[in-house]
Amino acid sequence: MKKILAASMAALLSAGLLLSCNEKKNGSSSGAAAEVEYPKKGITMICPWGAGGGTDAVLRALCSTAEKYLGQTITVENKTGGAGAIGHAAIKDAKNDGYTVGMITFELNSLPQQGLIDFNYSDYDPLIRVNADAATLTVKADAPYNTVAEFVEYCKAHPGEVSIGNSAPGSVWHIGAGLLADKTGIDVKHVAFEGAAGAVTAVAGGHIEAVAVSIAEVKSQLDAGNVKVLGVMDSKRPEGYPDIPTFSEQGFDIEYYTWRGLALPKGVDPAKKAVLVDAFTKAENDPDFIAKAKSLNLTLAYQNPDEFASFLKSNFEDVTATMKSIGLTE
Repeated sequence: MKKILAASMAALLSAGLLLSCNEKKNGSSSGAAAEVEYPKKGITMICPWGAGGGTDAVLRALCSTAEKYLGQTITVENKTGGAGAIGHAAIKDAKNDGYTVGMITFELNSLPQQGLIDFNYSDYDPLIRVNADAATLTVKADAPYNTVAEFVEYCKAHPGEVSIGNSAPGSVWHIGAGLLADKTGIDVKHVAFEGAAGAVTAVAGGHIEAVAVSIAEVKSQLDAGNVKVLGVMDSKRPEGYPDIPTFSEQGFDIEYYTWRGLALPKGVDPAKKAVLVDAFTKAENDPDFIAKAKSLNLTLAYQNPDEFASFLKSNFEDVTATMKSIGLTE
């Protein structure tokens, strides 16, 4: 009888351990959300870029969707300046209690090489990657060129006279414009703005000749007929604008993208992080957010925390090499 009882207890214990392991593997059981009473109050979301730009637009849409999964409000704070350095520093230096999150952007991987910040991607705890969007070559609607080739020919005929706007010195769009100039052999002036919105307004008003920013950031001016897009630096045409050709279709082998994602300052309780990952992952897959992203012409490109961490490292290495090739760093 003792042997039978012992065997039964061992079987029950084994089954219990197996069930526990399966629950952890499948993400079931009580989960991290039940292990921590969080969030108990509203969350602050830091945006390193100004209101009205693509980063601000996608972040606000994601946060408004995530609120229903977190059960708390998410307040977006725009902390601009220093080509994104101010906002990224604010995310890194925030209190690590789980109540401050931030949207990190491509510039986190381009500012260190220029000596503009003394930290990098490794100083954050990644949550998820949200989207990745290709650059365009956008000009005023009545500009005297209608293709990338015609723009290049014009620039070569007027060396040093054509101005291309970007979102800040050393920003993703500055590097994109530099890559464009390097690959096509044109000599242009790079004009910096605090965010893409100002650059797009300037090209629509005829104050500069072009911008190299995403479709999302030129959408309103494009739809209003104030600008035209000569080409997109992508492997395929934009879903919402199938008439816009890629650079490769026009004979230029140039592809270039920005990216955006969410991250925490180092040291946040893993259980709280799990709650945030769960909520923002659900928001990313929510039909309302997907529809909003589509209306903004944003290309969603989700990655989980581990995938995003690996991407940040490889992207940093790639960007460093590109910046060196176009003379933005030694």
